[in-house]
Amino acid sequence: MTDSSNATAQDTAMPQAEADTANIPGFQSTRPWHHPWPAWKAIFGRIYSMTGYHNLSLMAAGVAFYAFLSFVPLLGAVVMTYGLVADPATVAQHMQKIFELVPADAARLIQDQLINVTSEAASKTGLGLAIALLLSIYGAMRAAGALIQAMNVVYEEVDERSIFFTTLLSMLLTLGAIVAAIVGVAAAGVFGYLQHAVSILGPVGVMLIQIATWIVAALIVSTGFGFVYRFAPDRAQARWEWLSMGSFAATLLWLVATLLFGLYAANFANYNATYGALGAVVVLLMWLFVSSYAVLLGAEINAEAERQTGVDSTTGRPRPFGHRGAVMADTLPSKRQRKPRRDRY
Repeated sequence: MTDSSNATAQDTAMPQAEADTANIPGFQSTRPWHHPWPAWKAIFGRIYSMTGYHNLSLMAAGVAFYAFLSFVPLLGAVVMTYGLVADPATVAQHMQKIFELVPADAARLIQDQLINVTSEAASKTGLGLAIALLLSIYGAMRAAGALIQAMNVVYEEVDERSIFFTTLLSMLLTLGAIVAAIVGVAAAGVFGYLQHAVSILGPVGVMLIQIATWIVAALIVSTGFGFVYRFAPDRAQARWEWLSMGSFAATLLWLVATLLFGLYAANFANYNATYGALGAVVVLLMWLFVSSYAVLLGAEINAEAERQTGVDSTTGRPRPFGHRGAVMADTLPSKRQRKPRRDRY
């Protein structure tokens, strides 16, 4: 009697579960861009809630602070690494083109630090250069460590990796940032040469080169964000397609927010009047905060888009719920989460 009752309960529970999942838009989506509009409406609603639940502003401020501490060491690492095959002064000249989008006060502060770093790098050779490079990489690892912790919060994972592993991961992410910066510097030099070469074609040729420069820069930044989203959180790695939307959105948000903040800082806000000599430092910190917020918001987009589907979004063979090794891949939005309220998540 008991066995038959259990069998009956299971038989009735299965159709109810299937009916419940059938009410989730995008449940069968194998790519985030396959989600229908009702699914994205639910996703955006949860993102709005999760920015408060995860204290995204506070996390972005923390990441920005550690990024500020890591900024000069990272500049030094880039200049010294690229300086192995090029003149440090040439490296600095190319890097200045990269920071043209940065708010003017922050750009001037970066240029001053760049001059100091370049002069120090030019005076170091052999073992001294190697030691200085290692110290610069170690100093720049603090931002990567903060970003790893933030990614675990966004993806709702508990980091159970050892200190050795997270330190190694921080170093690898830092090295990845250095490589991306070097590629960007090299691309800036190449496109600068092309822009000068096609100047004989008039404004149209120059404009096309400038557009190509920004496209390449956006691709480099978006790829870097994708690597952070995939490798930073302690979870089974998500497939690249489930990282693409957030990476693209974060890149677009970062470019737009940087442009708008630059206009605001130049035309409306007078940080020098309020903070005096610290005005440029405050502008740089605010820009790093805006940039960090864009990165974390991109991670939220990826996480909630992944939560919306019932298809296994992790790498490897498809696995059932509860065995995928990732919270976002192992859970579905509940009824409360489908229509979230900011004060009742």
